[in-house]
Amino acid sequence: MRKKCLLAILVEGCIVMNSFAQVTLSGKVIDAENGLPVRGANIRLEQTTIGCATNAKGEFTLSNVKEGEQVLRVSCLNYAPLSRKISGSNSNLVLKLKNAYINLDQVVVTGTGTHHKLKDTPVPIEVMSAADIKKAGITDFQTAMTMLQPSLSFSTNAMGSYLMMNGLSNKYVLILVNGKKLTGDTSNNIDLSQINMNNVKRIEVLKGAASALYGSDAIAGVINIITDNPKNLITVTSNTKIEERGQFTQGVNVDVNTGKFGSFTSYTRQQSDSWKLNSYDEDGNLTDKLPVNAFYSDVINQKFTYSPTAALSMYAEGGYYDRMMKRPVSAYTYNMKYDAYNLGAGAKYLLGNSSYLSLDLTKNNYVSYYKYLKESGNFKEGDESMTKKQNYYNANLKGVFKHSDAFKSIVGLEYVTDELKRPDASVDESVYTAAAFWQEEINILKNLQAIVGLRYSHHETAGNGFTPKASLMYSLGDFNFRASYAAGFRAPGLDELYYYTFKTKTITAGSAELKPEKSHYGSLNVEYVHNRFTASVNAYVNSIEDMISSKTTALSSMPADQQAAILEKATAVFGATEIKNLKNYKEYKNFDKALVKGFDANLNAALGYGFMLGGGYSFAYARGKDESGWANIERSIRHTGSVTANWAHSWKAYQLNVNLNGRVQSKRFHQSGDLDESAPGFGLWNLNTRHTFDKWDHFILEPGLGVNNIFNYRDDRPYGVNYASLTPGRTVYVSLLLKFKK
Repeated sequence: MRKKCLLAILVEGCIVMNSFAQVTLSGKVIDAENGLPVRGANIRLEQTTIGCATNAKGEFTLSNVKEGEQVLRVSCLNYAPLSRKISGSNSNLVLKLKNAYINLDQVVVTGTGTHHKLKDTPVPIEVMSAADIKKAGITDFQTAMTMLQPSLSFSTNAMGSYLMMNGLSNKYVLILVNGKKLTGDTSNNIDLSQINMNNVKRIEVLKGAASALYGSDAIAGVINIITDNPKNLITVTSNTKIEERGQFTQGVNVDVNTGKFGSFTSYTRQQSDSWKLNSYDEDGNLTDKLPVNAFYSDVINQKFTYSPTAALSMYAEGGYYDRMMKRPVSAYTYNMKYDAYNLGAGAKYLLGNSSYLSLDLTKNNYVSYYKYLKESGNFKEGDESMTKKQNYYNANLKGVFKHSDAFKSIVGLEYVTDELKRPDASVDESVYTAAAFWQEEINILKNLQAIVGLRYSHHETAGNGFTPKASLMYSLGDFNFRASYAAGFRAPGLDELYYYTFKTKTITAGSAELKPEKSHYGSLNVEYVHNRFTASVNAYVNSIEDMISSKTTALSSMPADQQAAILEKATAVFGATEIKNLKNYKEYKNFDKALVKGFDANLNAALGYGFMLGGGYSFAYARGKDESGWANIERSIRHTGSVTANWAHSWKAYQLNVNLNGRVQSKRFHQSGDLDESAPGFGLWNLNTRHTFDKWDHFILEPGLGVNNIFNYRDDRPYGVNYASLTPGRTVYVSLLLKFKK
């Protein structure tokens, strides 16, 4: 009996040990055309947290792999991704990667919230890869969007960059970093200097309403910046760019990845001198005010990852940002200073069969200050005064469930709190939004896909709302046909709800009765996809209702009882002496409507012999309606085009890359009363060369030389006009990339 018990225990122990048996996989990744090793390829076992990168000889090793059938995925820049089914231990895998002339197998996530190949996503997405950005010699977000995305534009503003997408302003564009909202604005312009371009893997652009998946603000579109987590054990990168006019960028990344544990550190410093375009203002007077002020900024990001099992991964991250404007003391009383920090943590648990649960927690803080250059009122030189403080909290719980090859569901809950403190506008308020969302991906036929989704949102002041979406994609050979409808909404901002300020004879007042802005977006898309040529056309209509805007009314024209109520509150808040010159009352209301109709066209071609050509054209007929009728939306641009030409060639351990990119646009609309003060159309062309030396096992040296604004375009009209561009003219720059990988 005792022997039988021992035998049973041994058998059961063997079964348990076998169920947890682990093996090692190793092999080599080579170029399918020339047989040379591919360095830096990412190796990953699907539905696990196990992964690594190939070394200088193209070799890799994966440890602690469970026995049984697995799917091994290999991806690398300039190559088509490869998936291979494997089982058991293997020490001599040879994986051959084919050159991707145009990367159609790039995985994107923004359009659906789940991973799809770019050519297969039911919702059209435009992607700028790290390679595209590097080839163009670009080191900041605004330039990347301007030169590579014709549907986006930036108007000139000394207080910040005013982003427009397909005719709509930045408050209708949601900017994400790894799926998390970027917050913090200056003069209602999102501070884009917070974006660290030093560790960007790709930028995905989704045009049109996407509130069903992303909530408020996603009316014009979504820009999602995806950062990189290298798979090498150690990666150290230094990227330096020095340009005329004192423009300087220095980025440093230090990344460690042991498989289970990862530490990813990134720092970027940017600075620039100021410059004038004209010494006179619009009235013909000499002025020391500048359209571009000197500045410096720092961005530090730190992320830790930990994968205790093949199914569970966790992360904690944080970042700090500061920026100081340096304005001339002869023209200004104070400088502007900004600082921000962000904290985040989360976890993801893989359930198998492409299903998972994820939880993400985020806090963002952004503060604006005046730093006084000279004595003013109660402030002395060097004093700081906080002008605006913003806090943002987000908790997001999401589940992705693949029921079969035909059905995949997303369900989730989200809770958001926004806080705003602004002493000069009598604001110290917060507002919350709670939401639940659902999406279903359906493969109706082999070549017919559909997506339907719905979000329910409850906003503390604006109440309840539903935003649906539906998309359909049909594939026929090399052609894809897509049709989409999506509703969007934008909840009233805290400034629009609660502002109460008195300046230049005018009281500006928010309203707690504001309704959310609503939109309806429809699009039709046709795409031709080939490994050497792609072309697409996307036509759309975007209609917005209950747009929030401010209306100024002369106090004297208002009914007596309304005047009395306004004066009573103003006296209580500001005092009778302060408001003795009060003449006007400006209030936020749901006044306006907008209708944007347009289309985007894009093409990319691999011409052979190392030549690549790409281009895009965007047409946006953007009109807004207020009490005076229909007119062009302020800052909108009717016609925009971009061109990119690239040539690359390798001589053993040396590669030369030459990139020419250009942007042309028609006038930017701006109406001041009866005067047309639109900014004129213009074109900018940039040339960049990069020289890659890759002769060492663990080290890459890549100097660069380039010219921005080749044809020396300058808008040198007087200070204060609606400038077309703030470029100082032609500038030359040098750059140097150093990378160590092991």
